Amino acid sequence: MIKRILYAEWVLMFALCAALGFVPNPQGAVYWGLFALSLLFFVPPGILLYRAYREGDRREPRRIGVICLISLGLTLTMLVLNFLSVGATQAAGNMVYWILIVVSTPMICGRIWVVSLFAWACLLMVALRLRKGKV
Repeated sequence: MIKRILYAEWVLMFALCAALGFVPNPQGAVYWGLFALSLLFFVPPGILLYRAYREGDRREPRRIGVICLISLGLTLTMLVLNFLSVGATQAAGNMVYWILIVVSTPMICGRIWVVSLFAWACLLMVALRLRKGKV
């Protein structure tokens, strides 16, 4: 039951970060609020991994690891497409960027891309170690 609640919270955080990723040029408190929200995005999967460690569950880390790999892979793909869309029409460039906002949630929401990418990578590494039982 708690897993479902944590996954539901994670999905809600995803939707919220994706929607708020469309806020143009946030300043001041809004900027820092979005950054804090992008960090809070990683709390539910962190709790899920901690619970998996405590319970000796190896399936949950695999699930979270797959989610991390998909997110990082789609982010890389969309970043490359975004850079390649420089010569395209403005509408095409906007569409690629909008897709990037959604697949790279919470990277765009938090505006400090390296923090989000680092958090995804940390989740992935912890999930891999838990899956192998090396923690």
